[in-house]
Amino acid sequence: MRLSDIQYDLPQHLIAQEPLSDRAASRMLVLGRETSEIQHRHFRNIVELLDPGDLLVMNNTRVSAVRLFGERRGGGRTEALLLQETESGVFLALTKPAKRLRIGTEIQFEGGLSAEVLGEEEGGKRLLRFLDASDWRTLLGQVGRVPLPPYIHQALNEPDRYQTVYAEKPGSSAAPTAGLHFTNEILAALRAKGVETAEVTLDVGLDTFRPIQTENYLDHPMHGERCIMPEATAEAINRAEQRIIAVGTTSARTIESFSAGPRMVKPGEMTTRIFLHPGNPPKVIDSLLTNFHMPGTTMLAMLAGLAGAESIQQAYREAVSHQYRFLSFGDAMLILSG
Repeated sequence: MRLSDIQYDLPQHLIAQEPLSDRAASRMLVLGRETSEIQHRHFRNIVELLDPGDLLVMNNTRVSAVRLFGERRGGGRTEALLLQETESGVFLALTKPAKRLRIGTEIQFEGGLSAEVLGEEEGGKRLLRFLDASDWRTLLGQVGRVPLPPYIHQALNEPDRYQTVYAEKPGSSAAPTAGLHFTNEILAALRAKGVETAEVTLDVGLDTFRPIQTENYLDHPMHGERCIMPEATAEAINRAEQRIIAVGTTSARTIESFSAGPRMVKPGEMTTRIFLHPGNPPKVIDSLLTNFHMPGTTMLAMLAGLAGAESIQQAYREAVSHQYRFLSFGDAMLILSG
């Protein structure tokens, strides 16, 4: 399980910096899971590529994290990424520079929003309490920024473009980006054709972007993410007779975390640290819709577990040579069985 097996050269100019105006206009590389055959299509073609009885499983999480900028009292720039509201007006936040934000420190954010540090946690996290008792939530809505991934270097003019059209459950720090290509019209067309849909929830954490640092990537410590498998989705998966297609690696991780055997799951809720790779391949899903990922990441290891490392490497070389757009706002890849 060598890190070199999931590495490739990613030209910086292929990293998409903004979404297309039309969600469904993305290109889509289709990789045959068993044949390694490659087709170059567009995302709209997904309606003709899927069959009646296929099951699409989507992650319905909603990005609720908010990025704030300001200064601590006494001087010094401060940045805070609000991760979770623990009680009214109190948030767990990832902060910079955390070492200067001790308990009792006051921060003046943009727009007149102010907060106090209530507690310190590992990894640069702090508990912040907003001091504007009457209107802090209004101010937060006005000055809070979309927490885009670190490889995107420009602001997003339309915040909803970093949400899927079916986003519902708040709790994520990043979007499940494979789902960004869907429109309500395409979902309606798929359902009209007889393609079934179901939903799971996985709260996407910041460690999603953390590259593997160990040469044997099995030594990589997996981060924990909260996920839910509803009873209705478990029933849909367990009765599925055609392809089970995960929309995104987060959906795949959720499905496989609740695996009860080949093409079988059990409902429930947990914090998952599952690591899917060639030595631990998916047992429930047989197809996957995803975006193009950073080199040396657990997501690439998952793809190698599903379709084989050589097949994935060839597909990525093809995507680079054909100038596909990469990462969160980039094009799609469909690993399709059968």
